[in-house]
Amino acid sequence: MSRTVFCRKYQKEMEGLAMPPMPGPKGQDIYDNVSRTAWEEWQNQQTMLINEKHLSLMDPNTRKYLQAQMEHFFNNEPFDQAEGYVPPEK
Repeated sequence: MSRTVFCRKYQKEMEGLAMPPMPGPKGQDIYDNVSRTAWEEWQNQQTMLINEKHLSLMDPNTRKYLQAQMEHFFNNEPFDQAEGYVPPEK
């Protein structure tokens, strides 16, 4: 049986992550307060930002930028999105 968390993004009980996605307090906070669905959506958004803006993960400023955007995303605040992205039609 999977564990549930009260998701900060969706404001409801949802399936949680199996383990913290990163070490340290930030990883524990995400593990405790972000659903698997919200984490997967962030991973997709992050990939688009990295590709669209040609970001280098070797640059500490890039990592700070992505951390800030992640916080905005999970807190339902405005965040940078890939400018040319058009979601596929269903």
